[in-house]
Amino acid sequence: MVTPEPAGSPAPTPAAARQHAARFDEALRPGPWGWVGVAAFAGALGISLYPVDLTLALVVAALALAAGVALLVRTTPHVRVTGDELHAGAAHVPLALLREPRALTGPDLRHALGPGLDARAHVCLRGWIRSAVRVELADPQDPTPYWIVSTRRPDELVAALHAR
Repeated sequence: MVTPEPAGSPAPTPAAARQHAARFDEALRPGPWGWVGVAAFAGALGISLYPVDLTLALVVAALALAAGVALLVRTTPHVRVTGDELHAGAAHVPLALLREPRALTGPDLRHALGPGLDARAHVCLRGWIRSAVRVELADPQDPTPYWIVSTRRPDELVAALHAR
C-alpha cells in the first residue's frame, strides 16, 4: 500500500531518489536442488501416509510443500547496497565504515571461512552459494573486524561498494 504524500510536501529531488535506490540487490535464495529437496520431502510425507488414506496423504503433501516453500522464501536474506549502507540480512553497516572489499571464491573462500576466520567476524553465509565478499570494518568502537557476505555476483557487489 502506498501512502500519499501530504499536500505541500516537496517532491523528492533526483539526488535523494538515487540515494534510496539500491545499487546492488540480491536475494540469497536456494538453488534448484534446494527447491527439489522441499518437493522431495513433501512427496515422502505423502507417500508415507498413502497406506493410511489417499486423501490424507495428498493434503499433508500439499501442506508440507506450501510450508516448505513459504519457509524458504521467508528465511531468504537479501544483500543490498542502498544509499549509504550495506545490508546483509537483518544487519546493516554504513558504507563510510567499510574498507577494502574483495571477492572470495574457491580456495580463498574456503580459507576465509575455515582457518582464516576470525570468531568476531560477521558472516551472512549460505552454503549453496560458492562465492562471497569480504569487507573490512574501520570502526574503532566495533569489535567486528570484517564482514563476509555470500553473493552469486561478487564482482558486482565489490563495484557497488566502491561506488560510494
